[in-house]
Amino acid sequence: MKAITIHEPWASLIAIGGKHFETRGWKTNYRGQIAIHASKKEPLSMLRTLPTSVQNSIMNCFYERYSINSRAIDRMHEGNVVATAVLVNCYEIHIDHTGDAVLMKDGYPKIWLGKESNEYQFGFYDYGRYAWELADVKQLREPVPAKGQQGLWNWEGVQS
Repeated sequence: MKAITIHEPWASLIAIGGKHFETRGWKTNYRGQIAIHASKKEPLSMLRTLPTSVQNSIMNCFYERYSINSRAIDRMHEGNVVATAVLVNCYEIHIDHTGDAVLMKDGYPKIWLGKESNEYQFGFYDYGRYAWELADVKQLREPVPAKGQQGLWNWEGVQS
């Protein structure tokens, strides 16, 4: 199965259904099953670089998903495959006059993401970047340790 390594908290946000697009600086023609691998980078350092409002939105996704009110960071599993999904589309990102993201396919606008939405806040939406649409996401019952790589790579581990 193909895999993609993503920093935390983004990988776990995909796993719990809080994020449906992975933004990248490169497009892919690959479509199909993909493993979501959380990089070994410690999530707290990434979270601290984000505006407080985005940090709060991320934590709220974990609190809602797990019915907890603290320790969301303990639900992030760096260095592990945390979910599988189906990569169904790859859109070119444009930004409209209001600052919202417009996801384009074959030169036509297909999806609008408001700049205040969690989806927009949980990605890097800018001209010249791409949004990979993930569907049928399945969080693994137990994270599977794996060494990640840059780009798309092959994962031979447990498949859901």
